[in-house]
Amino acid sequence: MRVGVLGGGQLGRMLALAGHPLGVRCTVLDPAAESSAGQVCPQIRGEFDDFRALYELARASDVVTFEFENVPVESARWLAERVPVFPPPRALEVSQERLAEKEFFASLGIPTPPFAAVDSRAEFDAAVREIGLPAVLKTRRFGYDGKGQAVLRTPADCDAAWERLGGRPLILEGFVPFDRELSVIAVRGRDGQVTTYPLIENVHRDGILHRSVSPAANTGEELAERAAEYASRVLAELDYVGVLTVEWFQDGPRLLANEMAPRVHNSGHGTIDAAVTSQFENHLRAVCGLPLGRCDAVGWSAMYNFIGSVPPAAEVLANPDAKLHTYGKSPRPGRKVGHVTLRAASADDLAEKLPDWDRQFERAPGT
Repeated sequence: MRVGVLGGGQLGRMLALAGHPLGVRCTVLDPAAESSAGQVCPQIRGEFDDFRALYELARASDVVTFEFENVPVESARWLAERVPVFPPPRALEVSQERLAEKEFFASLGIPTPPFAAVDSRAEFDAAVREIGLPAVLKTRRFGYDGKGQAVLRTPADCDAAWERLGGRPLILEGFVPFDRELSVIAVRGRDGQVTTYPLIENVHRDGILHRSVSPAANTGEELAERAAEYASRVLAELDYVGVLTVEWFQDGPRLLANEMAPRVHNSGHGTIDAAVTSQFENHLRAVCGLPLGRCDAVGWSAMYNFIGSVPPAAEVLANPDAKLHTYGKSPRPGRKVGHVTLRAASADDLAEKLPDWDRQFERAPGT
């Protein structure tokens, strides 16, 4: 089976590596001269709206998927007329626009923070009065890893935020005093089968994921089942095929949907070493029409992103619990260049080791 991947970043790289044992061969399309994925599988170099490159990808593929959600919807639809594309282009359309995404959640009865569309300064001022402060002003498109947003804590923050972000479609969201951030990763096959990984607890720094722990502690069966049920509503409504991630704010017993990612996700990197079937393998199984693998966790784990640079391998691997993954990227501030996953034998073992792991893999803000 030949799988075309729109995007050649680290997610495409890990998809290609997961495909080899299955006999699945990936080809990526990416404009970069030497993409992360292109180091481990064939790459077609071209822009995502270059129809010659898209045609070449279609000819090289039995099915096409994508590894990030800012692929042009028109390109995905054009490909879908020539080769199966999973997840469906509609999933891209919904996830690319924050207002449409929040309205989509609301239409399915999935709770979200309060939100309002902002297209002018007058609408911004009205939204602040209605929602109140603190709040978060965000661009409606092309925001990721904390980019394209501003936190408003006092009225004095509003002018600066509007100066920086105004003049384009925006959304104002009420700031949730959440207990923690969680994510659920679910996968749906071509036959409609759905399976879900355990809830993951996430910690962000400067808007970028720093650490993910799985299974998340103290979630309770009811919370986990509710997260899985909400994700299943999204999967069914979109007639989805592949891996889907929904990020949540937990506020006591409540789950509020923050955003969804129609792809494999950074918070699921630990599944490579700490689940029966990784999210990358399960995504390929789904889009290729193969039976899905089990999502059970194998022990307890913590995954840390390396941002900006990767520590020396000898330093990382001196920890006997560590599994190191590098992405073949040159160092650069704010860039995800690798990760490490560490496994524990039990929840108590994880709780005991986590403080030491946190100290070992701490990173300075902005790196």
